[in-house]
Amino acid sequence: MVEQAYKKVRRNNGCAGIDKISVQTFEVNLSNNLYKIWNRMTSGSYFPPAVREQLIDKEGGQKRKLGIPTVGDRVAQQVVKDYLEPRLEAIFHKSSYGYRPMKSAHQALTAVKTNVRQYAWVIDLDIKAFFDNVDHDKLMLALEKHVEEKWVLMYVRRWLQAPEAKADGTFVVKEGRGTPQGGVLSPLLANLYLHYTIDKWLEINFPTLSFVRYADDMVIHCTSENQAQLVLEKIKSRLKDCNLEAHQEKTKIVYCKDYRRALKGKPTKFDFLGFSFRPESKPSHRGGMFLGYDCTLSQKSHSRILKELRDLRFDRWVRSWQELANLLNPKIRGWIEYYEKFRKGSLSAVFHHLQNRIAKWISNHFKRFRKSRQRVFAYLRFMRRRFSALFYHWEIWLSMA
Repeated sequence: MVEQAYKKVRRNNGCAGIDKISVQTFEVNLSNNLYKIWNRMTSGSYFPPAVREQLIDKEGGQKRKLGIPTVGDRVAQQVVKDYLEPRLEAIFHKSSYGYRPMKSAHQALTAVKTNVRQYAWVIDLDIKAFFDNVDHDKLMLALEKHVEEKWVLMYVRRWLQAPEAKADGTFVVKEGRGTPQGGVLSPLLANLYLHYTIDKWLEINFPTLSFVRYADDMVIHCTSENQAQLVLEKIKSRLKDCNLEAHQEKTKIVYCKDYRRALKGKPTKFDFLGFSFRPESKPSHRGGMFLGYDCTLSQKSHSRILKELRDLRFDRWVRSWQELANLLNPKIRGWIEYYEKFRKGSLSAVFHHLQNRIAKWISNHFKRFRKSRQRVFAYLRFMRRRFSALFYHWEIWLSMA
């Protein structure tokens, strides 16, 4: 079990924890390191080290807090996750898609696309600081309902109580709440917590409604505005009972306006998993246009991708076309495979921006082009035709601006 868990941790790679030991360093003494984990887990003497706090940027200048366990601790967590997951998967709701085997974000988005055609109203639910507020005692009660093995319950409790190591060197001991967003076991525990907090509760109290949940991101589909308001008030009360809170500003009721739905003055857009759902003009198979309700790349996702390109600053340091392709292609492939799933051309503006940044790199890298922007773009068009396989999007993109 330890060996199989290590193979999964190695595939995911990831950052070093508080001990600053990377996956590559861990492998130098692999046999002894894995034996130590096995020996301590089987004897009951395994205690997880502190989780390293890492802050990453969010929209609006805010920070998201991640908890990075050590490589060895990720292996130990993976052992317990592999042991528990089949058992818990059997009870999870079919409308839960996040961090589950054989489930994906695209499946969740497809379900939402189907539901907005049937239901006119959506509750866009955002849970405030969910991972920071998971109640340990309530989570353990849910876990004990399905797990009898005392060693599993003991280690889960220890992981929940593991302190956080701040960047300034101080340690924060958890006081009965929170599970690190970044831990191997956290997504499974989060799904269990939300299964009883929301999924099962909705199934019992509002069996006619449909919902889609991806981890702590959730949309609930309703037939009327009054029903949506009632359900939202009940959900807020339910979250409070489970020591959680709906985000006051981000949680909202949205009207899925299309050619069949003519109400005015209602919010008509919500974001989910990097896409914006909103009214859009669409071509009819009978000719002409009609107002549909569909999804496209969200403005937040567009801004995030552009920021990622700007932060690379490749025009300053990349030395060759091949080096540039090696840098950009994994990112381009990921964007296309995710965002082009539902509509071809969603990334047109992104690739127009990328073209301009490549042109800037050409101007900086080749002296003969520095005085003529027209020659730069002519050279870029030549490269696109002559070496279409150099960049991933050049192979599939029909034209460049």
